[in-house]
Amino acid sequence: MNPPTQSKLAGVLPVFQTPFHEHDESIDVDTLAREIDWLYACGADGIVMAMVSEILRLSTEERRTLAELAARLGRERGAVVISVGAESAVLAEAFARHAQDCGADAIMAIPPVSVALPEDQLRLYYRRIARCVSIPLIVQDASGYVGRPMSIALQAQLLDEFGPDRILFKPEATPIAPRLKELRDATVGHAKIFEGTGGLALLDTFPLGIVGTMPGADLIRPIVALWRALIAGDQNRADRLATSLCAVLTNLTSLDAFLAVEKHLLLSQGIFRNTLVRGPIGYVLDEDTRREVDRHFEQLMQETERAASRAN
Repeated sequence: MNPPTQSKLAGVLPVFQTPFHEHDESIDVDTLAREIDWLYACGADGIVMAMVSEILRLSTEERRTLAELAARLGRERGAVVISVGAESAVLAEAFARHAQDCGADAIMAIPPVSVALPEDQLRLYYRRIARCVSIPLIVQDASGYVGRPMSIALQAQLLDEFGPDRILFKPEATPIAPRLKELRDATVGHAKIFEGTGGLALLDTFPLGIVGTMPGADLIRPIVALWRALIAGDQNRADRLATSLCAVLTNLTSLDAFLAVEKHLLLSQGIFRNTLVRGPIGYVLDEDTRREVDRHFEQLMQETERAASRAN
């Protein structure tokens, strides 16, 4: 299988949320299909199965099923990226081979989260994943949500070994922009990097040469508008969109907080049937916060409509 062109693994690649049936918490396939159709209709350049798809709360069988669904529903319309990170290299390899067999354009992997690994073990983990497939591997430092930060030196070594068409990056260790700049500089600008903070850091990271962003699905329309404004060099339009976007995202500091708000907004936009997140959960959207989210979201969508009018 030939690696995809750089242009395919670029732009706005939203991480879809996984809808569940309320009666048994099984995957709601019909709603998933509606979500993916909607994402592409809103301008997505592809889809990603990753952390906010609740992969850490799925069984191995469910992860494989969800990967198959994502590839089948999305690959004819854009890039499909499947997260394969696991607590053992052998399981991550199995997920990676399965994703490639499904027709994924790339895989993505977080490090194991249950143990603090020495750098040589972490390097071996990623080398095993990269070597078992021929499609690109996106190295995800998800330490802004789970796990521990990865060293810049390790990431640069992986790029040196496999090359920029095989190893890409989604750095989420804080502080976001300075760490991303370090990675860019350590790889002499060769690293292909995705912004991964839901679009919150797009203004700061776009000038550093990112190739795209992987936000949540709920804000696809404003994120697409923001990305297009940045590509067009319309800083005023980008600034206004980013300010409204930050009002929605700024207080979301945990994975469960993102999930709660994202599923609420997908329900309010008529895409999801419920807001079910598999428990146990560490965050519940209270009524006061929900009202604030709705208020800021309404303002964001108004700014998105204004941006669309100005763009035309």
